[in-house]
Amino acid sequence: MNARRPTRGGEPATSPVHGTWEPLPAARWEDAFLSGNGRHGVMVFGDPNDDRVIVNHHTLVRPNGSADARPPALADRLPGLQDRLLAGDTTAGEDFTDGRPLLWVQPFHPAFRIRLRRPAAEWGSYRRHVDFTTGVVGADCGGGRSEVFVSRADDVVVQRVTGPGLTLDVTLDHRLPGAPKDLAVGHGAVLTSEGALLTLRARYPGSDRAYTGVTLAVVSGGRTRTALPGLRVERAASLLLLTRVRRHTGELDVLAEARELRALLPGDEEDAYPHLLARHTALHRTAYLRATLDLGAETAERELPGSELVTRPKSPALLERLFAAGRYHLLSASGMLPPRLPGLWTGEWDTAWSGAFTTDANVNLQTASAAAAALPEVSEAHAALVYGQLPHWRDNARAIFGTRGVVAPAHTDGESGHIYHLSRAYPLHVWTAGADWLLKPLVDHDETRGDRDPRLAAALAEVARFYEDFLSRTDENGRLVVVPSYSPENRPANASWITLNAAMDLSAARHALRTAADHHPGPDADRLRALADRLPPHRVNADGALAEWAWPGLDDTYDHRHLSHLYGVWPLDEINPYDTPELAAAARRALELRGAENDSAHGYLHHALIAARLRDADRVASALGNVLAGDFFHVSLMSGHYPSRHVYNADAAHTLPAVIIEALIQSTPGRLVLFPAPPAAYPTGRLRGVRTRFGAEVDLTWSPGERTAVIRPARTLRVDLRTSSGARPLDLVAGEDCVLTLGPQ
Repeated sequence: MNARRPTRGGEPATSPVHGTWEPLPAARWEDAFLSGNGRHGVMVFGDPNDDRVIVNHHTLVRPNGSADARPPALADRLPGLQDRLLAGDTTAGEDFTDGRPLLWVQPFHPAFRIRLRRPAAEWGSYRRHVDFTTGVVGADCGGGRSEVFVSRADDVVVQRVTGPGLTLDVTLDHRLPGAPKDLAVGHGAVLTSEGALLTLRARYPGSDRAYTGVTLAVVSGGRTRTALPGLRVERAASLLLLTRVRRHTGELDVLAEARELRALLPGDEEDAYPHLLARHTALHRTAYLRATLDLGAETAERELPGSELVTRPKSPALLERLFAAGRYHLLSASGMLPPRLPGLWTGEWDTAWSGAFTTDANVNLQTASAAAAALPEVSEAHAALVYGQLPHWRDNARAIFGTRGVVAPAHTDGESGHIYHLSRAYPLHVWTAGADWLLKPLVDHDETRGDRDPRLAAALAEVARFYEDFLSRTDENGRLVVVPSYSPENRPANASWITLNAAMDLSAARHALRTAADHHPGPDADRLRALADRLPPHRVNADGALAEWAWPGLDDTYDHRHLSHLYGVWPLDEINPYDTPELAAAARRALELRGAENDSAHGYLHHALIAARLRDADRVASALGNVLAGDFFHVSLMSGHYPSRHVYNADAAHTLPAVIIEALIQSTPGRLVLFPAPPAAYPTGRLRGVRTRFGAEVDLTWSPGERTAVIRPARTLRVDLRTSSGARPLDLVAGEDCVLTLGPQ
């Protein structure tokens, strides 16, 4: 292994195509190409005769009676439950609820579709495409073109249609699958001094809440007239549509909205589209291109349409494109909030699992690449969700546990952080690890950027206060007991769901207390570390596996999609092959015994992330292969929750880039691990732009004969370098590039 400090090199001669394409319009909304800015999202069908653009917005959740739901008031019953569980009553938690029925969070839904209908005509040549570097979704047909993007600079959906003698009808249509029959909908179409204005106002049944879509149409040439519920454009040269959605109560001043949209345009209307695109691209392209993957795929395969490429699970071109698409979709779904279960997109009102933020696994998995793959926009969106809900998290702690501090919910609609989604089989109200789990990505974000957010320090202090109050019971050896305890979303083979000392709870409590101490030095820090040291160690069961519950006598249930008990491996660094080799071996055994249960994508990729931390390349490859070969990806390259593209869901699409990165490079504030678990199916490649938690940017290049890492540190420090050939200290100097040349794997 050699090190040298070079000048910065250029880009490789070839690189993956940053986009995808199809020879036909989308027949299903799941196959529509996607664009978004973290607030608005669009799904574009690209049909020349009947184009549809489904508009989404992160704030659109349908009132269902849960908006004012509060956490169950159970604090006065907690001591009795603890007594019974500690006495050996394995079913004591069966009735630890206030008797409420299961209540889902407010479901996410689409706003409407922008519909452009033309006289039926033969297409001739046709190509539908999306450019990941710009976020532009386009369709080319004969001499006509349609282009759509969602501006990150101006928060507006921009659609331009050009072609000879454009004649078409433009409407805003709310009639999407599952739309409530009693949704109160009003349409408006008027010609104003700002341009032609379309509006759609929808009020939810039995609610004062509503949302309004406003579309300003700027037409070049021809004739425009109102034709309720829309507009009729005849013989025009081009059509530019600017669309926004507003969630509101009462009435919305749509003319003021129209003036705001018109103010986005330059004086010369011919320059309007390039002007808006340039403002957006300056933000989007910069973020998207910070990290790239090149696996040296064949040019012929890189040029295939996505619908054909996804049928070739062993193709390097497929993994290149999915890595690129995953970064593109993750960035596009993240802004005011992080991605939901379906990202920022849905084409129907009956979205699975309410289209919620499921925080006990999915949110963190989808955003797992944010820090390492140089997407601080995603981390900041994650922070917006967390910090915006802290007051509700305090309510949860007081109501359920009678403590100070905070307890996070396992499900949220983005508005409420109260815990109210719970049942006997899903006692999510006793999951105490959630606050630490959700703050961990923000700890990584701060370490990567080299600065501390005071909001994070304050939140960590609140988590610590919760544990100071909650950890009041001890076992016969004087160790603290986490009671009640819950491992999402599993149960012991010989006990009920609510139990004692779940491995995730132990890892979370230790990490939260020690991390809070690191952020608050002084006497309080010593007290918090002492409390963490009183927690029991993890237990290794009779199978040699790290047990999901550290309490003696609780048997593991292996066939389950969640891997909460291995939180200490990923994303924490509590268990690793370097500092805790025996526990790492037990964790590896636990992973070997874990079944896939219902073959959910998040289960497979969570498995791969943990395997990568344990340097198990074969297991990473197997889990990744199950996703690539399982028909999880739609033509849009958005994914399904289950094989055969069942249930539209962003878990696979958004998590896959994190798996690739973790297999090739891992870091802590004091350690760099290179090529820990590279899948053998990809012997050649380059990964560029990875960020480390000690403040360096790293480019990796590998081939059968040699592996190289170019490290560009922003800080001067010494790190522990780990490769397949062993360990050694590595001294890095801020501003000086360091090249490591390694031998074959």
